[in-house]
Amino acid sequence: MPDTMVAEKPVLRDGVATYDAIVIGAGISGMFMLYRLRELGMTARVFEMGTDVGGTWYWNRYPGARFDSESWTYGYSFSKELMQEWDWKEHFSPQPDTLEYLNYVADKFDLRRDMQFNSTVNAAHWDDEAGTWTVTLASGQQAKSRFLMTAVGILSAHTLPSIPGRDSFKGPAYHPARWPKQKVDFTGKRVGIIGTGATAIQAIPEIAKECAQLTVFQRRPNWAAPLHNAKISKEEMEQIKARYDEIYAYCASTPMWFIHQPDPRKTLEVPQAEREAFWEKLYAEPGFGIWLGNFRDIGTNEEAANALSEFIAKKIRQRVKDPKVAEKLIPKDHPFASRRVPLESGYFEAYNRDNVTLVDTLKDEPIECITPNGVKTTKQEYEFDILIYATGFDGVTGAFDRIDIRGKNGLRLKDAWAESPRTYLGMLAEDFPNMLMVLGPHTARGNIPQAIEHSVQFQTGILRFMQEHNYTRVETRPELVDEWTRTVIEAGEKLLSSKVDSWQTGVNRNVEGRQVRRVLGYNGNGVQFRKKTDEVAKGGYKEFAFR
Repeated sequence: MPDTMVAEKPVLRDGVATYDAIVIGAGISGMFMLYRLRELGMTARVFEMGTDVGGTWYWNRYPGARFDSESWTYGYSFSKELMQEWDWKEHFSPQPDTLEYLNYVADKFDLRRDMQFNSTVNAAHWDDEAGTWTVTLASGQQAKSRFLMTAVGILSAHTLPSIPGRDSFKGPAYHPARWPKQKVDFTGKRVGIIGTGATAIQAIPEIAKECAQLTVFQRRPNWAAPLHNAKISKEEMEQIKARYDEIYAYCASTPMWFIHQPDPRKTLEVPQAEREAFWEKLYAEPGFGIWLGNFRDIGTNEEAANALSEFIAKKIRQRVKDPKVAEKLIPKDHPFASRRVPLESGYFEAYNRDNVTLVDTLKDEPIECITPNGVKTTKQEYEFDILIYATGFDGVTGAFDRIDIRGKNGLRLKDAWAESPRTYLGMLAEDFPNMLMVLGPHTARGNIPQAIEHSVQFQTGILRFMQEHNYTRVETRPELVDEWTRTVIEAGEKLLSSKVDSWQTGVNRNVEGRQVRRVLGYNGNGVQFRKKTDEVAKGGYKEFAFR
């Protein structure tokens, strides 16, 4: 279906607009899903709670927000014309540039005409007899569709801290994922920030440059490595454009769709001096090389991971002048690379500034409550003009849980996934017909846009197959859901990350019922995942049940 073709208008049934497909979310996933649905000639409606497209890059406007994967591997690859038209300005694109890019895509393909903004989806209920989904918005508006496509993102359900008095603070309080559109002026302000996760690691150096005083309440120290960002010259961008096919083919050959391949050697088989030199090289290079381009057993061998951790700890001690502060910033409960590694630009040096104070809430000063004036710990009360809750997300399943999704026999998705998600390939959930999930639990991830494109291509392949065979309904097969669940669990068992509390293992101290680890993603090799989905497609999707 050409980009310029206008899809047919929805059918009105009993006054309710009925589409072939409804898409929840207008981020990178929802935008590409809509593009492909149009190609299939399907009527579609995208409901987005924000006021425009962008998803993650619409909401996360906090200071310092940017890619931690190379910009030129992060964009869409479905349109050669688009790839040649767009110039990335930096190797790791800042949020404003990324949002500009996504707006450019929306304009180029006229995506907004099939989107409805300021539209929060509260519920989606399956009618087994009619074979349709009924979607209800917060406004009460309803729409129906044959297919429901979830493009809700793996880190979109932000969480606030479960601290007494949280809502009593009389000054402005922000979460990085709900940052205001207008610039926040920190000049002369006393600022408190709770959390030292990935967003805080990006924001702290930027805020520290402006404010009078910044107090960081660290709940748990995080490993981090230098980003080493740089501008992209016009000449370099032209060279990148000439190599796009090569770049994306290489990414498809790596475990996580980045430009980084693990080193085939085992850590402890390499002489220490050579090992240290290799780590020095990786630490000085831009991007995820220190994590994804390291020795192949870093993520599975505890002794190897501990050796790397000591190397990174040494770097932190070198960069932070006060030895006591440096020790507080070094994690002791998990090794480097056992959680997703945040990349930083001057994070550790920020603690050398006179206007930055680190409070260790785990060992030294637990937070007792939020007060109208600031934060009260077991030792004192800190007064602030601005508070920031950098307290993360209810990852992967959180966004699903916040919608009342009900499948066959009224089964609630939140209940069905209480102990563990049950899907086939992370694309369809058991007992939820015609619900296709982009980046659902138990799918492969890594470089997000490339994972999204793969997921959407596979799912629209299913839809095309259904059109060709006059099928109107697709479901999982229970025995294959069991098999895939075992595969996912087994793929994660050998990883050190499976033994660590994080959003990737489903643990969030701020969310009730999120204190037990769950396997939320497929942690096997991305190349093997693509091979598996290719086999399913070439075999006629017999792993799914059609009617």
